[in-house]
Amino acid sequence: MSEFRDTARAAEAAMRAVFPATPLQRNDHLSERYGADIWLKREDLSPVRSYKLRGAFNAMRHVLSARPATAQFVCASAGNHAQGVACMCRHFGVHGTIFMPVTTPQQKIGKTEKFGGDAVTIRLIGDYFDDTLAAAQAYCTEVGGHFLPPFDDEDVIAGQASVAVEIEMQMDRLPDHLFLPVGGGGLSSGVRSYFGDRVPLTLVEPAGGACLAAAVGAGAPVRLDQVNTFADGAAVAQIGARPFARLAPHDGYSLLTVAEDRLCTTMLEMLNVEGIVLEPAGALSVDALKDMASVIRGKTVVCVTSGGNFDFERLPEVKERAQRFSGLKKYFILRMPQRPGALRDFLDVLGPDDDIARFEYLKKSARNFGSVLIGIETTHAGNFDALIERLDRTGFAYRDITRDEVLAEFLI
Repeated sequence: MSEFRDTARAAEAAMRAVFPATPLQRNDHLSERYGADIWLKREDLSPVRSYKLRGAFNAMRHVLSARPATAQFVCASAGNHAQGVACMCRHFGVHGTIFMPVTTPQQKIGKTEKFGGDAVTIRLIGDYFDDTLAAAQAYCTEVGGHFLPPFDDEDVIAGQASVAVEIEMQMDRLPDHLFLPVGGGGLSSGVRSYFGDRVPLTLVEPAGGACLAAAVGAGAPVRLDQVNTFADGAAVAQIGARPFARLAPHDGYSLLTVAEDRLCTTMLEMLNVEGIVLEPAGALSVDALKDMASVIRGKTVVCVTSGGNFDFERLPEVKERAQRFSGLKKYFILRMPQRPGALRDFLDVLGPDDDIARFEYLKKSARNFGSVLIGIETTHAGNFDALIERLDRTGFAYRDITRDEVLAEFLI
């Protein structure tokens, strides 16, 4: 344990010639809300707006110390790891080839190009990440390059552990509790290995990508059959073997999963109240405070906000999911009589705070009736109880499809 701490401290010290420590900021809003002394470790304010450049820097500096003249780097990523590698290729003046899926949003491709400049070549290959990864590894073997994994590498883990080194240096004493996200496990295993049993940890996963929970249950890393990629910075199908070895046995930390829709409420809260832009994975640690409110009351708490690479074109989706989770928006398929005045009759059913956000005829199911998709927003979740009671009383036939994943995918 002491040897790893020395390694992490050495990595952190070397980074200071490249980029400054990310700030550790007390958050008054969260502190008041939870009755605790809550601090945010702002990895979203790093040069690439995530912690990923730490591991990339540490791994690359070790490779370059051994083979400075011949090293060329290869990675596969659709997000923060690609940007961290690109930034460090530019810093070290070496060439990197970054493989990204063809489906990667242009915003992420553009940011990777910006950070890497002439130091990187981006190759778009494969509709799915597994295809991209296979192409990257084959190319790396072909050119004799060095493959930079995003988390399953000891130098990467030690680099991510520099987050813990900085927290220790920035505080008068160690925190009473630390929250941080889990994806492939590089950050969480590095921080846990550095702090050991000195700081209680809560590790937080998205519900649609809970690969650590699956590995803990199986006693070894296992591949999830399906992954929800909404929290793409932490949505990983299988935790890395090296990180899991550092996170097993499962003691010294608690493990939580967070629903992606609930995560959206925290993203909006941090944006609207604090002006802090967090990507879904970057908000995991803050969202988990809701589940641990009674545990952290009166304590000093640090949440690692791991990234802020958020495409604002996704904001309507985030708002939509947050409203649905909070019960402020529902979708119905309504069977509307095809007669004059029917729509007005329905409008009379709405309450004073109910607003129609969507109205779309789907089809005429019979000569005298038509099916309507209707979305309704309201100011308080309890308003829907009254609305449904009025619908039942007036005889309108309807179906609530808000939680119907299949119908929502096609219609909403």
